[in-house]
Amino acid sequence: MTTGSYPEPGPAAALDGNAVGGLLIELFGTEMTAALGTCATCGARRPLAETAVYLRAPGAVMRCRSCQSLLIVVARVRALNCVDLTGLAALDAPAGRAVPA
Repeated sequence: MTTGSYPEPGPAAALDGNAVGGLLIELFGTEMTAALGTCATCGARRPLAETAVYLRAPGAVMRCRSCQSLLIVVARVRALNCVDLTGLAALDAPAGRAVPA
């Protein structure tokens, strides 16, 4: 089954958000798998560790487990991380930790 011209992601190909834990530390400067992300499409609020992660693309794609919408996309271009967070309505730091500005 396809959505538009892109194949629907299958659960067998998905990893959990812990697969990009090191990348999240590199991007945010702190451990973020326990951070709560709110999906901008369906409003589901879950730890980033519970997202569906796909690493077969040129970069990392994190999708909402509830509606499969894109939450975070990270691509490395010329040694620079390009990050798209537009799929998140909110990102709350793990309890007791502040996200560096």
